[in-house]
Amino acid sequence: MVSVGTVVWLSSELMFFAGLFAMYFTLRSTTGGLWAEETAKLNFPFALVNTLILVSSSFSCQMGVFTAENLRPRRTGRLFQFSKWGMTEWFLLTFVLGSIFVAGQTTEYAMLTSEYVTLNSNAYGSAFYITTGFHGLHVIGGLIAFLLIIGRAYAAKKFGHFEATSAIVTSYYWHFVDVVWIGLFLVIYVLK
Repeated sequence: MVSVGTVVWLSSELMFFAGLFAMYFTLRSTTGGLWAEETAKLNFPFALVNTLILVSSSFSCQMGVFTAENLRPRRTGRLFQFSKWGMTEWFLLTFVLGSIFVAGQTTEYAMLTSEYVTLNSNAYGSAFYITTGFHGLHVIGGLIAFLLIIGRAYAAKKFGHFEATSAIVTSYYWHFVDVVWIGLFLVIYVLK
């Protein structure tokens, strides 16, 4: 039931982001020259590296899911024996990668603000900050969820299917957030 509920909730989140994409494309279609001028201020290599960091966090998240499904909450070997890591180590790595992504977004916001691209500067600024900002809030929500799942793994007397299911549905959310970012990255940074 938890998995089904999560998928239904993610469907509503999909509609929310579809609305944001619609807003972006509508504003873009009505202010043509502005988009070319403002997108030139974007730092594509920086955004690409930040995107790769977020995408790599999906792989570490999935490794955590595999170990949770095997009911292995913590590592069984040395720290750098990755094959012996448990769910908590993989989720901690995911948390670090997600935090680096958020820090990268914050850095990008600072760089764009210095170029006078702000939320209220023009239609492009509004569209950029609203779409990426809501995504960033979703990433922060996912990071909090990872901390809760890790805490639950340490608090549980016995790590069982209930705890594993929580880890799995958290991964659904994280993968969703990553896929949304790939769409945003392609629309904002690649599509000219």
